[in-house]
Amino acid sequence: MVKSKIESNIQNRKDDGITITLNEDVQAKHVTTLLENVTLVHNALPEINIEEIDTSTTFLGHFFSTPILIDAMTGGTALSEKINGNLAIAAEKIGIGMGVGSQRAGLLSEESAKTYSIVREKAPSAFIVANIGASQLSHYNDSDIIARIIDMVKADALAVHLNPLQELIQPEGEPKFKDVLKNLSHIASNSGIPIIVKEVGCGISLEVAKKLESAGISAVNVAGVGGTSWTGIERYRAVERGDRNKESLGELFWDWGIPTAASLIEVQKTTKIPVIASGGLRNGLDVAKCLVLGASLTGLAYPLLKLAVNSENDVIDYINKISNELRATMFITGSKTVKDLSTVRYIMNGKLLEWSASLNN
Repeated sequence: MVKSKIESNIQNRKDDGITITLNEDVQAKHVTTLLENVTLVHNALPEINIEEIDTSTTFLGHFFSTPILIDAMTGGTALSEKINGNLAIAAEKIGIGMGVGSQRAGLLSEESAKTYSIVREKAPSAFIVANIGASQLSHYNDSDIIARIIDMVKADALAVHLNPLQELIQPEGEPKFKDVLKNLSHIASNSGIPIIVKEVGCGISLEVAKKLESAGISAVNVAGVGGTSWTGIERYRAVERGDRNKESLGELFWDWGIPTAASLIEVQKTTKIPVIASGGLRNGLDVAKCLVLGASLTGLAYPLLKLAVNSENDVIDYINKISNELRATMFITGSKTVKDLSTVRYIMNGKLLEWSASLNN
């Protein structure tokens, strides 16, 4: 099959997103998640046995054995098909959820669509999240196209990712966000499944969260600063293409955005929307802190990417490690269930305390 120029360009971009992330340092440089500014108060008398602790939870009506979502990463290429397959097997075996990368490529050919549909094939009962970019909504607001995106992975929810900075830096980007909120509201009313709006590493503010809540969005994935910088990835791509303007913008805005913990607090304090906390989470203590701060679920991506290139077993081992660290944190805070974490006392300091205090002004 002869690929169109558009499909080839998208596939090259998808492969760049994988190889640059694996081979270059694209993590935040001078900012953090600010989760280090949260100290959970130790409970020396937990009054529970470790085997009694239950890490399971429900999210949008679906059961999770542990409050972790394998967050959106990739799709559209041969390499991404292998990665998505391994991630899906892990999600199915562990009993958690998984999101796929933007499915724009999957709309262009059956070959590309298979790199996404493999997820449902390998994870028949897992919670699967489809994905499309906000800047493409004006092109794909047709109900039949949205239905194709959902059907491609037999999705339980649809994620629409907000990535204005990435689109601005990306050499082929489409920084066109006019009428996104109106389009989101239309999709939320007509898609037939929950809509999750997510960032890609710059966080979501309280002002944006309020607008999303009014538009009928089911959940928000804050995807804050402190982990992988997609601005940094696009900066590397601009360098490869000799685009000095994009390179300069990528360098300037590498660390731009709202730290994960701050974004979580902004959304959780000002709306009733369920929140997924993601962006730079690297262990079970990070996961626990996010749940204590009000998250309903947490998301992991970068730590799983390299593992998924190798095998599903590596992914399973890592997620089980994170879950065991979460279980340990629950034990030493006296939390028998995930819900109990919401009552754990914590001390906030530093920049996060300043950020939180500013919300009351």
